[in-house]
Amino acid sequence: MAKILVVDDDQGMRDFLEIMLTKEGHKVSCYGEPEKALVRCGKDKYDLVITDLKMPRMDGIAFLKRLKEQEPECQVILITAFASGETALSAMKEGAYDYIEKDFDIDDLKKTIGAALDKKGIKSGDAQFLRDIEGGVAFGGMIGKSKEMLKVYSTIKKVAETSANILILGESGTGKELVAKAIHENSPRKDMPFVVINCGGIPENLLESEFFGYMKGSFTGAFADKAGLFEVASKGTIFLDEIGELPALLQVKLLRVVQEKTFRRIGGAEDIKVDVRIISATNQILEKKVKEGTFREDLYYRLNVIPVHLPALRHRKEDIPVLTKYFIEKYSREFSKDVITISTYALELLMDYPFPGNIRELENIIERCVALETTNIILPDNLFIGHNREREENNLDYNFSDDGIQLNEELANIERQLIHKALVKSNGSKTRAAELLHVSFDSLRYRIDKLGIDNQ
Repeated sequence: MAKILVVDDDQGMRDFLEIMLTKEGHKVSCYGEPEKALVRCGKDKYDLVITDLKMPRMDGIAFLKRLKEQEPECQVILITAFASGETALSAMKEGAYDYIEKDFDIDDLKKTIGAALDKKGIKSGDAQFLRDIEGGVAFGGMIGKSKEMLKVYSTIKKVAETSANILILGESGTGKELVAKAIHENSPRKDMPFVVINCGGIPENLLESEFFGYMKGSFTGAFADKAGLFEVASKGTIFLDEIGELPALLQVKLLRVVQEKTFRRIGGAEDIKVDVRIISATNQILEKKVKEGTFREDLYYRLNVIPVHLPALRHRKEDIPVLTKYFIEKYSREFSKDVITISTYALELLMDYPFPGNIRELENIIERCVALETTNIILPDNLFIGHNREREENNLDYNFSDDGIQLNEELANIERQLIHKALVKSNGSKTRAAELLHVSFDSLRYRIDKLGIDNQ
């Protein structure tokens, strides 16, 4: 819960507060010397500081003043055995939230602590979460520090504590399954199963048996009873990916599960009751499918109790450097390579690219670069982006000889041809050519010089 610092030269008071606050679920640090506490506050952030007023060398008011210079947002409660109006005025003037007398009632202290945390805008249960994502680097397997991703992290924390059905919306490759898993792992169901079903990856004639299971002898090949994935996920979470691909018949059966929490196995005569949270995801516009009559409206509203919108990578470009760094480290370890960074120009190319395949495409690009790189830095020469499968099939249909090909030379030739075509189409304007290639002007100029392209 909240991260609290106790500063008091009385060992007995420190021990008492540490035990009491720890039992309340808070993370507590204690110091007997205010000077050391200030040093610690300079290295770590605390939601609340509880300090004694009367201490040798530095009293509570002086400590409060120094602390507020370092951490103006930190809430402070003073404990004093010599309460007076003058003391209160001095404490409030220096930014204290409140003060209490040493013969305090425990319940009163708890209320004061709760109120101080609420004033800071942090519910005690959210304090640790906010600190964990404060650096904005990683949460629940997701990487990113952009404003858009911080909103996603905050939304996940809020919805995870409920049992409401969730619909995750986002383009392909944005990490919808990671969001679903993060919701599950931050929920009260975290110790129960997390089951994934790809509604678009299972043949239609097998979907019902995968969902609900079957009884022995219900069809040819049913040699024994089999539990469906909804049974497997009981007490936990089931993630229905690509829910927009669900056939009409299964939509009806799923609606019954959502409404009544019961279903029957294929060939079964008894209802099976299940307690499962449903998280769905789609890269389609389900409202459009509802209007077209290909997705049931009642099921849509049952699944879309709380929508979570996942931004495309082109809308969170400030995350590209941290994602790139993460994938370089990941695949350097996996391939036992010494690639440690990416050149400024290469990173600029990534920043300029719209990433239609989102994070999945970026990961694929970096994986390929690390696998092929022969130095410890990814250079623009080896950064092959923006070529879809059709273009690869049309332009990269090489017949390999026994000696193979010179990959860097071939990639340079392709890059040279594309830049030449862009310059021709733009009548020689490098600014317009850069726009056509979705790169910056400086990046294009660098490539032209590097490849020896004649723009005349």
